[in-house]
Amino acid sequence: MFDFKNKVVIVTGGTRGIGLEIVKIFSENGAKVVLFGSRKETVDKALKVLEDEGLKVKGYYPNLMDFNSVDEVIKKIYDEYGRIDVLVNNAGISANKKIEDTTQKDFEDIMNLNVNAIFNTSKSVVPYMKRQKFGVILNTSSMVSIYGQPSGVGYPASKFAVNGITKSLARELSPFNIRVNAVAPGIINTDMISSLPKEIIEPLIKKIPLGRIGEPRDVANAFLFLASDMASYITGVILQVDGAASN
Repeated sequence: MFDFKNKVVIVTGGTRGIGLEIVKIFSENGAKVVLFGSRKETVDKALKVLEDEGLKVKGYYPNLMDFNSVDEVIKKIYDEYGRIDVLVNNAGISANKKIEDTTQKDFEDIMNLNVNAIFNTSKSVVPYMKRQKFGVILNTSSMVSIYGQPSGVGYPASKFAVNGITKSLARELSPFNIRVNAVAPGIINTDMISSLPKEIIEPLIKKIPLGRIGEPRDVANAFLFLASDMASYITGVILQVDGAASN
Protein backbone atom coordinates (compact mmCIF):
# COMPACT_ATOMS: atom_id res chain seq x y z
CA MET A 1 0.00 0.00 0.00
CA PHE A 2 1.43 3.34 -1.07
CA ASP A 3 0.37 6.49 0.74
CA PHE A 4 -0.96 9.14 -1.63
CA LYS A 5 -3.19 10.78 0.93
CA ASN A 6 -3.74 14.48 0.07
CA LYS A 7 -1.92 14.01 -3.24
CA VAL A 8 -3.73 15.32 -6.33
CA VAL A 9 -3.36 13.18 -9.45
CA ILE A 10 -4.56 13.96 -12.98
CA VAL A 11 -4.89 11.06 -15.45
CA THR A 12 -5.60 11.76 -19.12
CA GLY A 13 -7.24 8.99 -21.12
CA GLY A 14 -8.58 7.70 -17.82
CA THR A 15 -11.97 6.38 -18.89
CA ARG A 16 -11.09 2.82 -19.92
CA GLY A 17 -8.39 0.19 -20.25
CA ILE A 18 -5.00 1.00 -18.79
CA GLY A 19 -6.02 4.59 -18.00
CA LEU A 20 -9.01 3.52 -15.92
CA GLU A 21 -6.81 1.05 -14.04
CA ILE A 22 -4.32 3.84 -13.31
CA VAL A 23 -7.18 5.96 -11.95
CA LYS A 24 -8.32 3.07 -9.75
CA ILE A 25 -4.92 2.28 -8.28
CA PHE A 26 -4.15 5.88 -7.32
CA SER A 27 -7.61 6.30 -5.81
CA GLU A 28 -7.25 3.03 -3.88
CA ASN A 29 -4.01 4.38 -2.44
CA GLY A 30 -5.61 7.56 -1.09
CA ALA A 31 -5.05 10.08 -3.90
CA LYS A 32 -7.53 12.70 -5.00
CA VAL A 33 -7.85 11.70 -8.64
CA VAL A 34 -9.18 13.70 -11.57
CA LEU A 35 -9.59 11.82 -14.83
CA PHE A 36 -9.74 13.35 -18.29
CA GLY A 37 -11.73 11.75 -21.12
CA SER A 38 -12.57 12.65 -24.68
CA ARG A 39 -16.32 13.11 -24.21
CA LYS A 40 -18.86 13.75 -21.47
CA GLU A 41 -20.52 10.37 -22.07
CA THR A 42 -17.31 8.38 -21.61
CA VAL A 43 -16.33 10.41 -18.53
CA ASP A 44 -19.75 9.92 -16.93
CA LYS A 45 -19.64 6.19 -17.66
CA ALA A 46 -16.20 5.82 -16.09
CA LEU A 47 -17.19 7.84 -13.01
CA LYS A 48 -20.21 5.54 -12.55
CA VAL A 49 -17.99 2.45 -12.74
CA LEU A 50 -15.65 3.95 -10.14
CA GLU A 51 -18.52 5.02 -7.89
CA ASP A 52 -19.92 1.48 -7.98
CA GLU A 53 -16.52 0.29 -6.72
CA GLY A 54 -16.58 2.79 -3.89
CA LEU A 55 -14.06 5.18 -5.41
CA LYS A 56 -14.68 8.92 -5.45
CA VAL A 57 -13.14 10.51 -8.55
CA LYS A 58 -13.80 13.69 -10.52
CA GLY A 59 -13.78 13.94 -14.30
CA TYR A 60 -13.45 16.51 -17.09
CA TYR A 61 -13.26 16.37 -20.87
CA PRO A 62 -11.02 19.21 -22.14
CA ASN A 63 -9.74 19.19 -25.71
CA LEU A 64 -6.19 17.97 -25.07
CA MET A 65 -5.04 19.32 -28.43
CA ASP A 66 -6.03 22.86 -27.43
CA PHE A 67 -3.76 24.42 -24.80
CA ASN A 68 -6.34 26.96 -23.64
CA SER A 69 -8.94 24.25 -23.08
CA VAL A 70 -6.46 22.18 -21.07
CA ASP A 71 -5.11 25.14 -19.12
CA GLU A 72 -8.58 26.30 -18.10
CA VAL A 73 -9.46 22.92 -16.57
CA ILE A 74 -6.08 22.44 -14.89
CA LYS A 75 -6.35 25.91 -13.32
CA LYS A 76 -9.79 24.94 -12.02
CA ILE A 77 -8.30 21.78 -10.45
CA TYR A 78 -5.46 23.74 -8.85
CA ASP A 79 -7.84 26.38 -7.52
CA GLU A 80 -9.97 23.66 -5.94
CA TYR A 81 -7.23 21.55 -4.37
CA GLY A 82 -4.36 24.02 -4.00
CA ARG A 83 -1.85 21.66 -5.58
CA ILE A 84 -1.20 19.21 -8.43
CA ASP A 85 1.23 16.46 -7.50
CA VAL A 86 1.10 13.97 -10.36
CA LEU A 87 0.20 14.23 -14.03
CA VAL A 88 -0.23 10.97 -15.94
CA ASN A 89 -0.29 11.56 -19.70
CA ASN A 90 -2.02 8.38 -20.84
CA ALA A 91 -4.38 9.54 -23.61
CA GLY A 92 -3.43 8.25 -27.04
CA ILE A 93 -4.44 6.43 -30.20
CA SER A 94 -2.70 3.70 -32.17
CA ALA A 95 -2.42 2.92 -35.88
CA ASN A 96 -1.63 -0.06 -38.08
CA LYS A 97 -2.09 1.14 -41.70
CA LYS A 98 0.70 0.71 -44.22
CA ILE A 99 2.34 4.00 -45.13
CA GLU A 100 0.78 4.11 -48.62
CA ASP A 101 -2.67 3.85 -46.99
CA THR A 102 -1.95 6.44 -44.31
CA THR A 103 -3.25 9.93 -45.05
CA GLN A 104 -1.64 13.12 -43.86
CA LYS A 105 -4.61 13.59 -41.54
CA ASP A 106 -4.15 10.08 -40.09
CA PHE A 107 -0.56 10.92 -39.23
CA GLU A 108 -1.40 14.37 -37.86
CA ASP A 109 -4.22 12.99 -35.68
CA ILE A 110 -1.83 10.54 -34.03
CA MET A 111 0.84 13.15 -33.43
CA ASN A 112 -1.71 15.65 -32.12
CA LEU A 113 -3.07 13.37 -29.40
CA ASN A 114 0.02 11.30 -28.63
CA VAL A 115 2.54 14.16 -28.65
CA ASN A 116 0.98 17.63 -28.74
CA ALA A 117 -1.45 16.79 -25.94
CA ILE A 118 1.47 15.83 -23.68
CA PHE A 119 3.10 19.17 -24.43
CA ASN A 120 -0.14 21.02 -23.56
CA THR A 121 -0.84 19.27 -20.27
CA SER A 122 2.79 19.37 -19.15
CA LYS A 123 3.15 23.05 -20.03
CA SER A 124 0.02 23.77 -18.00
CA VAL A 125 0.98 21.89 -14.81
CA VAL A 126 4.66 22.83 -14.63
CA PRO A 127 4.15 26.36 -13.18
CA TYR A 128 2.06 24.90 -10.35
CA MET A 129 4.60 22.15 -9.67
CA LYS A 130 7.43 24.70 -9.65
CA ARG A 131 5.47 26.85 -7.22
CA GLN A 132 5.06 23.93 -4.79
CA LYS A 133 8.64 22.71 -5.46
CA PHE A 134 7.45 19.20 -6.20
CA GLY A 135 5.84 17.25 -8.99
CA VAL A 136 5.79 14.06 -11.02
CA ILE A 137 4.96 13.83 -14.73
CA LEU A 138 4.47 10.34 -16.13
CA ASN A 139 3.92 9.53 -19.79
CA THR A 140 2.60 6.42 -21.51
CA SER A 141 5.07 5.22 -24.11
CA SER A 142 5.02 1.78 -25.75
CA MET A 143 7.30 -1.15 -26.41
CA VAL A 144 7.23 -0.12 -30.10
CA SER A 145 9.14 3.01 -29.08
CA ILE A 146 12.11 0.68 -28.54
CA TYR A 147 12.20 -1.00 -31.94
CA GLY A 148 9.30 0.26 -34.11
CA GLN A 149 6.53 -1.83 -35.67
CA PRO A 150 5.83 -3.35 -39.11
CA SER A 151 3.10 -0.85 -40.07
CA GLY A 152 1.31 2.22 -38.73
CA VAL A 153 4.45 4.35 -38.71
CA GLY A 154 2.73 7.27 -36.94
CA TYR A 155 2.26 5.32 -33.72
CA PRO A 156 5.89 4.35 -33.04
CA ALA A 157 6.97 7.78 -34.28
CA SER A 158 4.73 9.38 -31.67
CA LYS A 159 6.03 7.11 -28.93
CA PHE A 160 9.66 7.80 -29.85
CA ALA A 161 8.67 11.47 -29.41
CA VAL A 162 7.14 10.68 -26.01
CA ASN A 163 10.47 9.20 -24.94
CA GLY A 164 12.28 12.32 -26.14
CA ILE A 165 9.90 14.59 -24.24
CA THR A 166 10.32 12.44 -21.14
CA LYS A 167 14.10 12.46 -21.13
CA SER A 168 14.39 16.15 -22.04
CA LEU A 169 11.85 17.39 -19.47
CA ALA A 170 13.51 15.22 -16.83
CA ARG A 171 16.71 17.20 -17.34
CA GLU A 172 14.96 20.55 -17.58
CA LEU A 173 12.76 20.12 -14.51
CA SER A 174 15.05 18.23 -12.12
CA PRO A 175 16.32 21.46 -10.50
CA PHE A 176 12.73 22.16 -9.43
CA ASN A 177 12.24 18.72 -7.83
CA ILE A 178 9.95 17.63 -10.66
CA ARG A 179 10.57 14.09 -11.88
CA VAL A 180 9.57 12.93 -15.37
CA ASN A 181 9.40 9.27 -16.41
CA ALA A 182 7.52 7.08 -18.86
CA VAL A 183 6.08 3.57 -18.83
CA ALA A 184 6.34 1.52 -22.03
CA PRO A 185 3.70 -1.23 -21.95
CA GLY A 186 3.89 -4.32 -24.11
CA ILE A 187 0.91 -6.45 -25.15
CA ILE A 188 -1.72 -5.75 -22.50
CA ASN A 189 -5.09 -7.45 -21.99
CA THR A 190 -7.34 -4.54 -22.95
CA ASP A 191 -10.59 -4.65 -24.94
CA MET A 192 -8.66 -4.48 -28.21
CA ILE A 193 -6.51 -7.51 -27.37
CA SER A 194 -9.25 -9.60 -25.77
CA SER A 195 -11.34 -9.28 -28.94
CA LEU A 196 -8.63 -10.85 -31.11
CA PRO A 197 -9.03 -14.52 -32.13
CA LYS A 198 -6.95 -17.20 -30.41
CA GLU A 199 -4.91 -17.91 -33.54
CA ILE A 200 -3.57 -14.35 -33.44
CA ILE A 201 -3.04 -14.10 -29.67
CA GLU A 202 -1.27 -17.43 -29.08
CA PRO A 203 1.70 -16.75 -31.42
CA LEU A 204 2.12 -13.34 -29.75
CA ILE A 205 2.26 -14.93 -26.30
CA LYS A 206 4.91 -17.42 -27.46
CA LYS A 207 7.22 -14.50 -28.26
CA ILE A 208 6.97 -13.09 -24.72
CA PRO A 209 9.66 -14.54 -22.42
CA LEU A 210 7.34 -14.38 -19.38
CA GLY A 211 4.83 -16.47 -21.31
CA ARG A 212 1.74 -14.30 -20.89
CA ILE A 213 0.26 -11.00 -21.96
CA GLY A 214 0.18 -8.26 -19.36
CA GLU A 215 -2.81 -7.07 -17.38
CA PRO A 216 -3.78 -3.39 -17.00
CA ARG A 217 -2.91 -3.66 -13.28
CA ASP A 218 0.67 -4.62 -14.20
CA VAL A 219 1.03 -1.30 -16.00
CA ALA A 220 -0.83 0.69 -13.34
CA ASN A 221 1.54 -0.71 -10.69
CA ALA A 222 4.48 0.76 -12.60
CA PHE A 223 2.86 4.20 -12.71
CA LEU A 224 2.09 4.04 -8.99
CA PHE A 225 5.68 3.11 -8.16
CA LEU A 226 7.20 5.84 -10.34
CA ALA A 227 4.92 8.44 -8.73
CA SER A 228 5.78 7.29 -5.21
CA ASP A 229 8.54 8.36 -2.85
CA MET A 230 10.18 4.96 -3.46
CA ALA A 231 11.15 6.30 -6.90
CA SER A 232 12.41 9.65 -5.57
CA TYR A 233 15.80 9.23 -7.29
CA ILE A 234 14.40 8.01 -10.61
CA THR A 235 13.88 10.45 -13.47
CA GLY A 236 14.32 10.35 -17.24
CA VAL A 237 13.56 6.61 -17.33
CA ILE A 238 11.47 4.70 -19.87
CA LEU A 239 10.29 1.72 -17.80
CA GLN A 240 9.44 -1.28 -20.00
CA VAL A 241 6.47 -3.31 -18.74
CA ASP A 242 6.30 -5.97 -21.43
CA GLY A 243 7.50 -9.31 -20.05
CA ALA A 244 10.82 -8.74 -21.88
CA ALA A 245 9.01 -8.80 -25.25
CA SER A 246 11.08 -5.86 -26.50
CA ASN A 247 14.44 -7.08 -25.21
